[in-house]
Amino acid sequence: MKNRSFNSQLTFFQKIRNFDYILLSCILLLGFISTLSMYSTDGGEILFHSKSHALKFLIFFIMMLFISLINIRFWYFFSYLFYIIVLLLLIWASLYGVKASGSQRWINLYFINLQPSELMKIAIIVCLAKFYHRIQVNKVNSFQSMLIGVAILILPIMLVVSQPDLGTSILIALSGLVVIWLAGINVKYFVYSFITLVISMPFVIAFLKPYQKLRILTFLNPDRDPLGAGYQIIQSKIAVGSGGLNGKGFLKGTQSYLEFLPEKHTDFIFTLFAEEHGFIGSLGLLLIYIIIIYRVLRIGTISRSYFAKLFCYGYGSAIFFYVTVNMSMVLGLLPIVGSPLPIMSYGGSSMLATMIGFAIVMSAKINHKQLIA
Repeated sequence: MKNRSFNSQLTFFQKIRNFDYILLSCILLLGFISTLSMYSTDGGEILFHSKSHALKFLIFFIMMLFISLINIRFWYFFSYLFYIIVLLLLIWASLYGVKASGSQRWINLYFINLQPSELMKIAIIVCLAKFYHRIQVNKVNSFQSMLIGVAILILPIMLVVSQPDLGTSILIALSGLVVIWLAGINVKYFVYSFITLVISMPFVIAFLKPYQKLRILTFLNPDRDPLGAGYQIIQSKIAVGSGGLNGKGFLKGTQSYLEFLPEKHTDFIFTLFAEEHGFIGSLGLLLIYIIIIYRVLRIGTISRSYFAKLFCYGYGSAIFFYVTVNMSMVLGLLPIVGSPLPIMSYGGSSMLATMIGFAIVMSAKINHKQLIA
């Protein structure tokens, strides 16, 4: 009780001292690198993408600091409400959202086109973390608990798939499954689910949109349509390979500057970075992400609250998935699924969701001695 009372009444300066400054430094460094990369995508000028990205990072970073000061209990008590609100936003986006490139994923809020599916990446972790926090260990594998957990996971996935946005739905599924696995679900259920997925794969592919099937075929053989569907991934590989060991230098990426590389400011930002800074620069960027993931997992380890542990472990794993999928995608190791690189890629919704995730992690660090009944 003493620990709980102490942590629920931390002073402002005690909260400031409890920040994870290594994690904050890495986030700031990523923001600086991403701003320079956006400056490069604008051709070495301060134009729309560089200005917008820098402004959003600054606003959302400050927002993250303020939200971090909110007690972790707030996220615990309102986790279900957060999940329901984002779920309703997904429904609204599917019915009345802004259409672009054949998809209906955004809600026009005037100051930002909000993509609720990005927020669901955080909401699903928060919701499942609370759900399994409240369940006794010996009841985690009960039929009722498993049914509710799967329902929480399946509902948003179905909505996101219908938009259609297969890539984001896969990332939401991975994030949720990690929390379910960490909660203590028997491994045999994952094995059964995997076998079922493999068997049903031909039927699943039959329901994919034509452009989604084309992405899979292009992944298997990009050279089948080098000037069409395979153009993006072929140019991406050329750009990454041409960077060599040390890169061509800042603002000197030919593939980017000669406009051979499409979507270089969003999902393919790593391609531009790799061309300019080479293998060594790419390793440096990867090291920053590794440190971030390690610090998030470490905060989960030292947290006394099971809810905070589940969230930090889930969010750390989610960042790993986001980075791995994006980098594998631009290197041709996975099909193109539209997965942004955290903080680096241009996009307000992605940045907002990422910063909310870090804010909850930081709140867990500030209140790491606190128990939640």
